[in-house]
Amino acid sequence: MTIAEPSQSSMLDLLTGFIVELRAAGLPVSLTENLDAMNAITHIPIEDRNAFKYALAATLVKNNAHWRAFETVFEVYFSLRGPAYSLGGGDEPLDLADDDTAANPEAAGAGSGGGGGEALTPEQMAEMLFKALQQGDDAMLRALARQAVTRYAGMEPGRPVGGTYYLYRTLRNLDLDNVLEKLMSEAKDQAPAPLTPLEERLEQDEFQSRVDKLKQEIESEIRRRLVADRGVEAMAKTLRKPLPEDVDFMHASRDELMGLRKAIYPLTRKLAVRLARKRRHGRKGPLDFRNTVRHSLSYGGVPADPKFRYPRPAKPEIFVIADISGSVAAFARFTLQLVHAISGQFSRVRSFVFIDGIDEVTRFFEGVEDISHAIHRVNTEADVVWVDGHSDYGHAFEVFWEKYGREISPKTTVLILGDARNNYHSSQAWVIKEIRKKARHVYWLNPEPKAYWDTGDSIVGEYGAHCDGTYECRNLRQLEKFVEVLE
Repeated sequence: MTIAEPSQSSMLDLLTGFIVELRAAGLPVSLTENLDAMNAITHIPIEDRNAFKYALAATLVKNNAHWRAFETVFEVYFSLRGPAYSLGGGDEPLDLADDDTAANPEAAGAGSGGGGGEALTPEQMAEMLFKALQQGDDAMLRALARQAVTRYAGMEPGRPVGGTYYLYRTLRNLDLDNVLEKLMSEAKDQAPAPLTPLEERLEQDEFQSRVDKLKQEIESEIRRRLVADRGVEAMAKTLRKPLPEDVDFMHASRDELMGLRKAIYPLTRKLAVRLARKRRHGRKGPLDFRNTVRHSLSYGGVPADPKFRYPRPAKPEIFVIADISGSVAAFARFTLQLVHAISGQFSRVRSFVFIDGIDEVTRFFEGVEDISHAIHRVNTEADVVWVDGHSDYGHAFEVFWEKYGREISPKTTVLILGDARNNYHSSQAWVIKEIRKKARHVYWLNPEPKAYWDTGDSIVGEYGAHCDGTYECRNLRQLEKFVEVLE
């Protein structure tokens, strides 16, 4: 397949659109980085796809958590184009000369076997797929991925169907689970001696990685054809996903929650450094007269350079009171995890969780290296159900005040986590008022959008009247901004 080299002006237009989409996806791309990217691509031909991709990544991606978003946008904006990616027509030849082999026709010819895709029966194609996976022939796998999409995806121009549907249809016809079983069976039969459990596991992992690579090739092929049919901007908008720090806690998918768990560890280190620096460079203390005179003697006492006593910054004590009912459980877990991960910046952290009853869970976090294990114990062992297990903020706050109210001091900062949806029970807002009288600060963090506050059974305004601040914390980015104001 021949790849037409774009003109310089069209390339700049394409790169401009690419960077605009990266910014829309949440990646911070400065003007300087934009210019660096434009300069980088003048030295690397677009035909060298991997080098071109990593040159852009080196200039535009600064956070490992942003790599997946960059890769998705890159695949959309720099998809291969040509007749092979049109949705009309029938089977195309089984051409191996793609982006990686176009520069090496001998390698392409060696893997093709001289066959055309339109002449292959399903049985022949299955046999070629088996051999390509068995031998790890990447060029053949890419060619078979294109042919499989043409034969089995059923893609039609203008049809408003997502790529997931086409991917499902293609994979269902290939039956890769059965192919994987045959690969393992063949490997065992060809082995000179019975495979040990370790050898068998290594063999299986290797075949599985090849199957996963084939799936990625099929997914990329479908994406390229959709781009050719619908246009770059439309596909980029369809595939746009939030960055881990922008994922909504309350609506995160399973994969997004895994991304959040990975993103929270570097975030805790960054916040700990910021909080420590903030306290270290806090406001000055009283004038240190003796030190001032001593330093001024070297120049006769005039002019005087005032020296101050820097008070040792006091670390606040943190009380976290978190609603862990189903609607806000994910938000509570990540906030507890974040606060305990930076607990070294506070004199003490105590944690309380509630639904309609309340329980202190500080003990689960003491002496624990893996905070996720402590969070699991909170979810399974905490005594938080009083009657029916539906949120009752009023009763939970009353019990908290009776049991722990006397332990709140002027050094205590209280964080209350929840959506304040009280199921129309009594609010007992007087408890928050009394806590505010004794505590240093009281903050309420709500994972719901502000537009939903004080609607239905939400009474966040009633509680917020007695707090120093009520914050919307729907994602890690907003949570990070809040933690920075703690003092």
